[in-house]
Amino acid sequence: MRIVLAPLEGVMDHTVRELLTGLGGYDLCITEFLRVSNNQLLPPRTFYQLAPELENNGFTPSGVPVRMQLLGSQPNTLAMNAQRAIELGSHGIDLNLGCPAKTVNKSKGGATLLKEPQLISDAVTAMRAVVPNDKTLSVKIRLGWDDPSCVHEIVDAIVQAGADEITIHARTKEDGYKADAIKWHYIAQVKERLAREDKHFSIIANGEIWTLADAINCRKVSSCDDLMIGRGALATPNLAAVIAGISDKMSWQGVVEMILNYRKVQVIGSKGHHYSSRAKQWLSQMRQSYPEANELFMPIRRIKKSDDMQVAIEGYLEALVTNKVSEWQRSLES
Repeated sequence: MRIVLAPLEGVMDHTVRELLTGLGGYDLCITEFLRVSNNQLLPPRTFYQLAPELENNGFTPSGVPVRMQLLGSQPNTLAMNAQRAIELGSHGIDLNLGCPAKTVNKSKGGATLLKEPQLISDAVTAMRAVVPNDKTLSVKIRLGWDDPSCVHEIVDAIVQAGADEITIHARTKEDGYKADAIKWHYIAQVKERLAREDKHFSIIANGEIWTLADAINCRKVSSCDDLMIGRGALATPNLAAVIAGISDKMSWQGVVEMILNYRKVQVIGSKGHHYSSRAKQWLSQMRQSYPEANELFMPIRRIKKSDDMQVAIEGYLEALVTNKVSEWQRSLES
């Protein structure tokens, strides 16, 4: 079983990919989406900005392959940019048909294409024509726009157009990210139907995988081949290694040390000024997995400057080691 790091837009940039894959367990990363439109072939620098790993033969520093994700609705435009990504060293191409963001959907991108299976087929066919057979062409979808039974028609369009694998986020677009709306059993239905038709096709399951128990349950219910984790990877940074049996869940002190290391990686990647907002964003997710995250998050939630954030977290780490967290909290409140 492979474990894939999800392409969370605005979160999983190359600095996060570097940190998370360095903890082990991942077999593949999918980048945030690169939007393509208006029959425009984007310049190489745009690809390198999104995926600096292309300058390392398409691998993260720890050796995990990176696959570029494209978002758009024009088959020819998707094809020409897919070809360029492959030429620059991407380990295959992924097509985003799952993004539920309103701004993306209004411009006919992401999940809105789920309502147009023929357009999906045209797009995948055009991309397959330029992506060599030895390079994986994958598609990330949801179960449908508002009706999960539509997943079968969507999958058929993708399979018949020549894609190699599909990641299914087991909710519809209208479901958003509601935990109780997860429908892993629909993935099992897709697998069973393809098997009856003698179509052997790789399916990656995505959605609501926060723990090892979730991963085991998802595989049992969905009959998937592989797993993709996204928000769960933010909540527990070494979740992939836990699922893979490589290590136990990180200690809270280890997590705080990693958050500080994140600043160093961001500065090297010329994104140090984003550290404050990203640290708060990350800690907010971690509260689901680490109760201690709240005692750090609450006192620093109003800090805006990245240098101030680094100093505050360094102070917290020292207080954590010396059992003086209460004193550190009072010092920030005063």
